[in-house]
Amino acid sequence: MNSDTPTTLHTGKFLALIKEGHWEYVDRVNATGAAIILAVTADRNILLVEQYRIPLHARTIELPAGIIGDEPGRTNESQAEAARRELMEETGYAAERVEALMTGPACSGLTSERVTIFHASGLRRAGKGGGVAQEDIVLHEIPLVELVAWLETKASTGVLIDPKVYAGLFFVTLNE
Repeated sequence: MNSDTPTTLHTGKFLALIKEGHWEYVDRVNATGAAIILAVTADRNILLVEQYRIPLHARTIELPAGIIGDEPGRTNESQAEAARRELMEETGYAAERVEALMTGPACSGLTSERVTIFHASGLRRAGKGGGVAQEDIVLHEIPLVELVAWLETKASTGVLIDPKVYAGLFFVTLNE
């Protein structure tokens, strides 16, 4: 256990850089974590999003996700409400049910942020998706039986695959 007092080196709108002893990490501020959505359609297609990520200077394949309580007027939104909102914004799908599967650290050596993976079911197309104004999100609906090969193909073109996609596969196979 570290007994050094944390020092804030810089604070931005959603992140603060903290130094505690010899360790530097990012603290999530003005939000309560992130919701990650594992959404599989009735036809057994998994919903994935592709977008350019500035910190990586690359396109990524991810599960739909977003920050909880980060929007004006929604600072008190529940994790499940955020999951529903992000699923609709990014994919255009609405879910009848949203169930929390697990909560854990996003990247325990780098940030204090905790993420919750939700299973969204009873999906129906209700919008266009694509994200909000500054986002350029591409929706991919990939049959589960083709997913691993599809991800390998995307990775071979230089697209980065978020490891949480593979965590989602773990949860899909648990329920089979």
